[in-house]
Amino acid sequence: MASSSSSLRPSLTLSSFTFSSSRPLSFFHLPSTTAVPQSHSFGLKASRLFRQDATRMRVMATGNVSQASTAASSENLLEWVKQDKRRLLHVVYRVGDLDRTIKFYTECLGMKLLRKRDIPEEKYTNAFLGYGPEDSHFVIELTYNYGVDKYDIGSGFGHFGIAVDDISKTVELIRAKGGKITREPGPVKGGNTVIAFIEDPDGYKFELLERGPSPEPLCQVMLRVGDLNRSIQFYEKAFGMELLRTRDNPEYKYTIAMLGYGPEDKSAVLELTYNYGVTEYDKGNAYAQIAIGTDDVYKTAEAIKLAGVGGKITREPGPIPGINTKITAVLDPDGWKTVFVDNVDFLKELE
Repeated sequence: MASSSSSLRPSLTLSSFTFSSSRPLSFFHLPSTTAVPQSHSFGLKASRLFRQDATRMRVMATGNVSQASTAASSENLLEWVKQDKRRLLHVVYRVGDLDRTIKFYTECLGMKLLRKRDIPEEKYTNAFLGYGPEDSHFVIELTYNYGVDKYDIGSGFGHFGIAVDDISKTVELIRAKGGKITREPGPVKGGNTVIAFIEDPDGYKFELLERGPSPEPLCQVMLRVGDLNRSIQFYEKAFGMELLRTRDNPEYKYTIAMLGYGPEDKSAVLELTYNYGVTEYDKGNAYAQIAIGTDDVYKTAEAIKLAGVGGKITREPGPIPGINTKITAVLDPDGWKTVFVDNVDFLKELE
């Protein structure tokens, strides 16, 4: 940046000016009692004025270059966000009985147990479940904290979405296994998509959506927000997501927005719901966060700060002690947490 600013500086120096005397510059350093000829006095004032102007021009030029450089770098960084290789990696939440939940998800929802890890020194266990390997699919990360058998889901968390080929068959299987059906299969209000709702043993809601074969059956996470336009702007600009569609339902007084890094029928998406007039929700202590892959957690954190659309970095980018996976964590304007994970480090973890 120094070279850029110096190239714009005016080349104004004392040697550029012609004075009315051929005496050396020290001539102007006269005792206060010495009279200065009018012509010399004019030259002195002129030189001072020109030097002041030159200084101002240098400051202005440097400031303009600095501002232009900062604006350009900010614009480049926010553009990089859109090009970054991002996808939803997993959604994290807490359950009271890990074996019970694994049994329900594998037997009733057709998921596979991908891996487990126990961290006795921290007194918790994780289980990862989904419909395909973690390096290519959006999966669930369950957390069981030793001795804690119940959590408050709160009113802010909505549901998870699962795409199924035959919704009636799926519902009957869940019913036969003792699962709780909270909405029987039928068209969504105001639309044609056939859906049903169920609850898992901890009370988390799952929306079943009847679709054709999908590469990403675990397809949605729905969260409620207090200002939909604000949230859309945040996830678009700070996270680089694409607004896929919105749907307003004035009869039932809510609006939804679907955002993600790919189309709904091929990738997992975030479904944000705004209920008319409701600006705050109780988040409880059950739902934790979504993890998103990125090529650079440092650039990601800086872009979120530069975006100027709210949110807060709660963990500065850097490696996690012990496993060295680089992450950064952020809260959106409603306080929903997202963790960005370095793509290369994530794949090393899976090895």
